[in-house]
Amino acid sequence: QVQLVESGGGLVEPGGSLRLSCAASGFAFSSYAMNWVRQAPGKILEWVAGISIDGSRTEYGDCMKGRFTISRDNAKNTVSLQMDSLTPEDTAMYYCEIVDDTPVRGQGTQVTVSS
Repeated sequence: QVQLVESGGGLVEPGGSLRLSCAASGFAFSSYAMNWVRQAPGKILEWVAGISIDGSRTEYGDCMKGRFTISRDNAKNTVSLQMDSLTPEDTAMYYCEIVDDTPVRGQGTQVTVSS
């Protein structure tokens, strides 16, 4: 059974940092590229970052470049998202996602950026 469990979200002040983690199980993790996506209240799902199978290639949404860093550990079946210089516009539910014909996401972890 495919399972993705996100963690690490919380309340942070503007300018702060958070590190999100996603624990994957039930599939060949090292054979799939992975994404982080997010959804703010009342808004559509937004792609945040992606990482290749071996972690050698990463890509970021325009608003995230220079602030977010995606990484993965295939030995531990985890993918992470380091988020720095957070702004209130980053407030959203964050999901890790398997890159596949039918994307699979976890339950998400809430990130709230507020003073």
